Amino acid sequence: MSKEENPKEKKNLKRKKNIAIYGNYKNYYGYRIGQKEKEDPRLSVLRREWFEGKDCLDIGCNQGLLTISIAKKFNCGHILGIDIDAGLIENAVWNLKRTVKMDRNSGTLPKPPESEHSEHDVSVSVGEERAGIVKESSPLEGNLLERVSFRKQNFVDKLQWLTEKYDTVVCFSVTKWIHLNWCDDGLIMLFTNIWRVLRPGGILVLEPQPWKSYQKNHQVSETATYNFHNILFPPDYFQDILLDKIGFRTVENIANALPGSVIGFDRPIFAYHK
Repeated sequence: MSKEENPKEKKNLKRKKNIAIYGNYKNYYGYRIGQKEKEDPRLSVLRREWFEGKDCLDIGCNQGLLTISIAKKFNCGHILGIDIDAGLIENAVWNLKRTVKMDRNSGTLPKPPESEHSEHDVSVSVGEERAGIVKESSPLEGNLLERVSFRKQNFVDKLQWLTEKYDTVVCFSVTKWIHLNWCDDGLIMLFTNIWRVLRPGGILVLEPQPWKSYQKNHQVSETATYNFHNILFPPDYFQDILLDKIGFRTVENIANALPGSVIGFDRPIFAYHK
């Protein structure tokens, strides 16, 4: 058998291609949430007043299931989910459309008024939809397609869209991956950009991974391994950075542990007030 046809090497190559160096797991929600749970346990600690009628941003939205759930449960004015992975954003758009269809069939979601425009007006075009762009705004009780958007975005880039402002930003289990890929500079850029897009009085809901999680994943890439050994600000420093360096006024721990989470995912969640 030739080297090219070696099934063992093909298997190893496939495994290598599937490594989620940014934490961009394809079946993340499948092993994050207990099988008996009807909804993501993190929803239970979020407060309606942070989201209802508000402009919200979900950083690292993965396939968009939590983004959609927040919009439905708390009636966001609008929520944008962003992720570095274009494939996950495409899945998020599909999940949004599937959710709307299921809710219409079950009678839990009001149908939008008839329009002269085609169905592709919602996502601008098929091409833009594949790129992860779904851009709209609507009344509070409007269709989910008008209140939820997804976009491919690396939030630690020097952003050209920082003119957009939000009342609430959520960042669930993202800090480790930014830290491992962009080290301390990337982490500070993340926190700085969040501060810039938040309106005065805004809320940052942050779920940082613990240091032991870094130890488990730091060999996911050469970059991650190198950065892991050069990190000066581990998660225990985040609160001081956000309060003393970035400028948030107060912080509260809204969850020390979440019943219903799979072991290893019952992490504390913090709310920072600008």
